Parts: sequence; structure tokens; C-alpha cells
Amino acid sequence: MNMRSLKFQLIGWYAGLLLGVFALLGLSTYLALSSSLVGALRENQLRRARQIAELVRDEVEHRGQQKVGQEVELRYAPAVNDRFVRITQRDGVRVYLSPAPPSQSFDPAAVPPPSWPQGTEAARQVALLGGRTLLLTAHELKVPDGGSYLVETGAPMDGVQADLKHWLLFLAAMLPIVLLIAVAGGFVLVKRALSPVDRIAASAERISSQNLSERLPLAQTGDELERLSVALNRMIERLDSAFSYSRRFVADASHELRTPLAVLQGELESLVQQPQFTPEWRDRVGSALEEVDRLSHIVEGLFAISRLDAGEATAEWVPLDLAELASATADQMSLLAEDKGIKVTCHASAGVWVAGDRARLKQVVVNLLDNAIKYTLDGGTVTLSVAAEAGHAVLEVSDNGIGIPAAAVPRIFERFFRVDQARSREQGGAGLGLSIVKSICAAHHGGVAVTSQPGQGSRFRVELPLISAPQNNHNHSKLHEH
Repeated sequence: MNMRSLKFQLIGWYAGLLLGVFALLGLSTYLALSSSLVGALRENQLRRARQIAELVRDEVEHRGQQKVGQEVELRYAPAVNDRFVRITQRDGVRVYLSPAPPSQSFDPAAVPPPSWPQGTEAARQVALLGGRTLLLTAHELKVPDGGSYLVETGAPMDGVQADLKHWLLFLAAMLPIVLLIAVAGGFVLVKRALSPVDRIAASAERISSQNLSERLPLAQTGDELERLSVALNRMIERLDSAFSYSRRFVADASHELRTPLAVLQGELESLVQQPQFTPEWRDRVGSALEEVDRLSHIVEGLFAISRLDAGEATAEWVPLDLAELASATADQMSLLAEDKGIKVTCHASAGVWVAGDRARLKQVVVNLLDNAIKYTLDGGTVTLSVAAEAGHAVLEVSDNGIGIPAAAVPRIFERFFRVDQARSREQGGAGLGLSIVKSICAAHHGGVAVTSQPGQGSRFRVELPLISAPQNNHNHSKLHEH
């Protein structure tokens, strides 16, 4: 997928947004879970510290502090329950310190010294060896004689850390799943959202000057895509009107010019035969007659192009063997090539069937061969080949002539375009021959391309849709395209 395409960017934004929301939700859940678990453990230890403080108060008031440790061991058994308890007087004298638990999860003697709270209670986390943590809570007890005791209780945070670790592992395991869901869901949603754009683009690719009557599909969405479709269809409608007007103008002008040119040509031909004209006047009239003949060819070419653009060529389509047509045309054109000593070679595989106007397709072969012979030096070679390739009928005309400059290749099929010097007015026509070839190929749903090297020759390649050979060559009522 193109990383700069709109589809990729939308999928990226969608997946990134969903991953961001998931990460933010996971982080907030982690912090909330951590706060809840630590808070619950802290409250539990503070409650225990208060209970022990009440025990210390009762013991000090009735029996003295000597029995405090025994009572704490008897009632709470901190070592057995994997808990920490320490009771300290204000002067630093330690009244009681719980023994190490059987699990050896921590060493009570290694716990940092007491830290008296600013208020009545406090909590802190103490780092132990091995990367473990002890949650330590403190409760200050003041007795009637003015003394103070600090009751500290604590518990390892192994359970809290294990729960948080499990949650992190769950988030890490879910992250690729969420990413996959985000990408897949984003692809489906974006594809569905942009499917009208794909349909519009596909339809726009099919529309050319030959089928401007077609319109883009309307996206019935009521949004910007529908307005874009409507605007583009209006633009195509305006282009269709402009092209139609241009075609009608060219066709009408060509048609109107044919008759006066024919009359003018006849009058000049009769004048040039008058015996009273001097040789000088005969040359002048002959020169004018050549220009009229050239103008007549231009008009005929424009008229042919206008008919092709209007789609009139499809009215006379029949199945035909392109190889047979090309071979017969090459034999006829060989007479023209012999005057320059040029050898025309034809390699045509029989049975290359296409559907089209026989006269127009013959005109393609004639124009390409004439172009090759015209610009091939004396003694050169022109090769014509016809074959079937990948569902297409391919006709190629190559020569070893003067070639086409690289700068002129993109414009070689433009109307009235002639390469300077090489295709001068004295050598050839008005630059309509290859334009007619392109129009005929387009009218037959095909195309023409050229490759050339100056001084080495040119190769023109025509591709037309291949059809199956008709069961009865005399019955052309049905065409079966591959």
C-alpha cells in the first residue's frame, strides 16, 4: 500500500487513535488498580496498627509494658502471618520487634529505623533486598503519663506487585490483538467510506474523448463526495458539449471544403492542358495544382478523423483476419518500396482475428508502412509482423530509417505535428497520417505506441482486442471477444 495515500493515512490515524485510547485506558486502569491495591493494604495495616496501639494502651495502663510483646505475639502472631510489627518509645527504646517470618520474605532487623509521623498516622514504602518492597504504616500512641509509643506494622507488597505485573502482561498481550483489530477494522471502514471514490476514479479512467457521453456514478451520501460527483459530471457535460461542437465544426468545414477543392482542382487540371499557356505559366498552375491536391488530402484526413471521433467506424465492424489483411496490404505497398530499393518483409501468423472496419484497419497498415518507407533511406528494410499475444492482436511495423528524436516521440501522434527537417513538407504530408492511425486504433478499443532511436530506426506497435475465429467466416453477425 502506498504510504502517502489517503487510505493508508486514514487507517494509520484510526489505528493510532484506537491504540492510544487503549494505552491510555490501560495506563489509567493500571494506576487506579495500583492505587486501590496499595490503599487497601495500607488501610489494612493502619487498622492493625490501631488495634495494636489499643492493646499497648491497655497493657501499659494495667500491667506495664513488659507484657506487651507477649500479648502481640499471642493475639496477632505477625511472624506466622508474614507481617512486620515494631513498637518504639519516643526516647528510641524499642519495646517490641516481631521475629523473622518462616518464609524469610524479609528481615525485621534490616527495616530502617522508625520515622515519627508529623500527624498521628503515616505510611511509607521501604525497599528490601532482592528488589522487594515493604509497605510500612505507623500510628502514634500517647498514654496518660505523657509518654508516646510508635506502633509500626508492615506487610510485603508481593501480592500487589504480582497483580500489577499480571495486569501489565495482560496489556502487553492484548496490544498486538488490539493493533490487529484496529488495522483490520480501519481497513474495512476506510474501504467502505472510500469505495465511492474508487468507483468515481475507475469511471473517470474509462472516460476519454471517445465516450464523453458517459457520466461518473453519483455517491448517494449527501456529503462532499456527492457534491464532487455532481460537479465533475457537470464538467464532463461541458467538455462533451465543447468536443461535440469542435467535431461538428471540423466535419462540417471538411465537408464544405471538399466540393470547392474538387472544382478548383478540376479547373486547374483543365487550365494546365491549355496549349496557349507558356511553360512558365504551366509550372505555376502545376504548383498551384499540387497545393490544391495537398489541401484536399488534409481535408480528407480531417474528415476521416472527425468521423472516427464521432464513432461512425463501429457501424461497419466485421470479424477479420488481421494477418491476412496485413499480408495483402504489404504486397501492395511493396511496389512503392521498390522505387527506393527498400525491402518490405512480412511475418504474419494466420488466424489473428479482430473485430473492426476492414477499410479503416487497412488504412492503419497503409499509413504505418508508408511512413516507414518514406523515412527509410534507400536500400533499407521495413518489417511488418502480426501475432497474437496475451489476448491481443499485435501488429508491428519497424524500419532501420532515420528514427525520431526523443523530444518528438511524445508528440508524434498529434495532429499536424511534423518533426523538423526529417519530416519536412517536401517529404511528406501534413502530419495527419499517424493521428488517423491513433484515432482508428482508439475507435477499435486498441492503442498504438512507438519506440525509436535516432539514426537506427523506429518501431510502431498496434494492439487490438483479439476475438475467437468465427465458426463460419461468411457469417459475421456475432462477435466473440476474449
